[in-house]
Parts: sequence; C-alpha cells; structure tokens
Amino acid sequence: MIPLENYIDHTLLKPSATTENIIQLCKEAKKYNFFAVCVNESFVGLAKRELANSNIKIVAVVGFPLGATSPSIKVLETKTCINNGADEIDMVINVGMLKSKDFKYVENEILAVKNEVGNRVLKVIIETCYLTNEEKKTACKLAMNAGADFVKTSTGFGSNGATTKDILLMKEVVNEQLKIKASGGISDKETALNFISMGVSRIGTSSGIKIVT
Repeated sequence: MIPLENYIDHTLLKPSATTENIIQLCKEAKKYNFFAVCVNESFVGLAKRELANSNIKIVAVVGFPLGATSPSIKVLETKTCINNGADEIDMVINVGMLKSKDFKYVENEILAVKNEVGNRVLKVIIETCYLTNEEKKTACKLAMNAGADFVKTSTGFGSNGATTKDILLMKEVVNEQLKIKASGGISDKETALNFISMGVSRIGTSSGIKIVT
C-alpha cells in the first residue's frame, strides 16, 4: 500500500507567498516525504534549488487561477516552468470558453500545453464549482482527447473545492484512462483517505502536515 504522504502535492499558491515561505514548503516536503511541492511559476527555480538531491517532484501551475489567458500564453508559461525545473504542470482550462460551448478551443489549448509538456505529467484543472454535471463530463472528455494525464477538481481559489460527488462523476467518465487529482478544501486525514479509496491518485493540499500527522 502506498503511504499517505506519497499522494500529497504539498501546495503553496497564495499571492502573498514569499521566498522564505517557499523554502519552508520545500523543507517540509523533504521532512514528511511528500510526493511533490506545488508552486506558482516564479518560484519553480527556487523550489528546484531547494529540492536538489531529493526525489520530490515540482508541480507548477499554469493559467492560474482563472484559466482565462490565451493558449499561447499558457504554452509560454509552461515552457518557462519546464525550463526552470518543473516536473509536472497543472493547467487551468478556459472555463468561460467551456461554458460558451467552444469545446474545440478548450481541447486545443490542452493539446497545445501537452505538446509543450511532452512526456512530463499534465494535470487539467476543470474548476468543478463553476460547472454543471454535463460540463464536468465534457471537460473530462476534452482532457482525455487532448492526451492529458490527470483531471483535477479545483484550483482552491473557486467558490468550492473537491467533493465526493464530483470525484465519482469524473471517475465514471475517465475510468482508468486518466488519473484524478482532488484539490481544494482538503484539510483532514479522513477526507484524504476517503478520496484515495474512491480512486484518486493525488491530493493537492496546503494542509499536508496536518493530514499526515
């Protein structure tokens, strides 16, 4: 059985996060043996230096948190993150375009980022709190079509985070084709273990230490 800490992307995405905060995040990740740290693009290089000689991955967010930047900007951001040492990319889809039923736009932007990511891991944040069930299903299908590796529930900056209902719905659509990352509002061990029992492969949380201790 995989230890709980190996499911956790230890996350700090607050706009007020300082270099000291990121250094502390990386120290905690090493101490508790979390799977990864998840940071904003400007801190990827710092995290890379702090995590040198460790197995901890670096996850960078792209188009965060609104997803409303153009595909070319998301691709440029992805390229910068990878050049600075990111192992995985968590991108936010253009929620407005999905809700406008411009599905080709959304699929193409995921595809463009995946092409830049290459054989690294791409997680697609669909921001479930703003979507109908039908839109959630469509978003998952578009992520599959575009060759993503994960679908992810939330940025943690929306009106709601991960829910059992959404995980079940996403699992039903992606089956074993894509993995699922639950994030947003996960702050205790019971919730984390519940999501894992439902088939979630990764937990994004800023409460990792609380969860594992």
